[in-house]
Amino acid sequence: MIKVKNLTKIYKTPIRKTNLLADIFFRQYKEKTALDNISFEINTNELIGFIGPNGAGKTTTMKILSGILYPTFGEINVLGYFPFDKKPEFLKKISFISGQKNQLFWELPVTESFKLTKEIYQVNDSDYKKSLSNLIDLFNVNKLLKQPVKTLSLGQRMKMELINALLYNPQILFLDEPTIGLDIFSQSAIINFIKKYQKNFKSTIILTSHYLQDVKKLAQRIILINQGKIIYDGSLKKLTDKHSNKKIIKIILDCEIPKNFLEKINQQKISYKNNPPLLEIIIEKNKLSFLIKEVINKLSFQDLTIEDEPIEEIIKNFINNQSKN
Repeated sequence: MIKVKNLTKIYKTPIRKTNLLADIFFRQYKEKTALDNISFEINTNELIGFIGPNGAGKTTTMKILSGILYPTFGEINVLGYFPFDKKPEFLKKISFISGQKNQLFWELPVTESFKLTKEIYQVNDSDYKKSLSNLIDLFNVNKLLKQPVKTLSLGQRMKMELINALLYNPQILFLDEPTIGLDIFSQSAIINFIKKYQKNFKSTIILTSHYLQDVKKLAQRIILINQGKIIYDGSLKKLTDKHSNKKIIKIILDCEIPKNFLEKINQQKISYKNNPPLLEIIIEKNKLSFLIKEVINKLSFQDLTIEDEPIEEIIKNFINNQSKN
């Protein structure tokens, strides 16, 4: 469905000098490589998490795949089309949704924007009614349809943006930070919607997000990009299992920590934070059984939980290690 080979994007920025004539007739440029010879393929009905730090090249890649930007060089095939040709039949098969941009009419009810999308993408009446009904049911937003967009909350507007972008049943969905700025309830609603939508309509979805828990909930496969280069392409679970060697132990204590317990964990160079009644211990996996025995034998506690290292820390450490190599 998507094939990318040796894709490169170089931005040129003019260098300003003090001489106006030199700026006009002998202009020089500095170059910045946003994408550096990247290659990958995405199959039908895949949901890919496209992740990396700010400026890594995520949005640039998405914009090239959707035809917004022209590549410096490389081969790009999306649904059999070269995206930047912007052929109408191609544009009807994709949708680009950004959490930072509003495509709805601010002063009008959302239904007016929906009608415009219907006409632009030439959706017939029967398909439009069926698609709108399905999307409204998935989001449960029937009561909001007659409200002007400006009266909706950020989370409600994002739901409507998604509905508007999906009315013509695109085959490929580019989701650029769809949950940015949303509260936890709206984030959860958007994530659940994306999961249900992909299951029901078998769309191919490429998702960028700095909320890696969103990616964890949705994507089986991730493409990790840094400084314009792909440094990992594969299972998120395999990446976290291989590169995470720590566990976080949280204990709600009944009493003060005995000195002999602290001496033991200090001997093992185990880090901890004591904020009574909470004791939080960060430990390497190979020392976990030792610690649990010490806790059971020497501490009186109400509750104990064992958590994985935050996925954000795993990804950050992986990127840092790759940069050093």
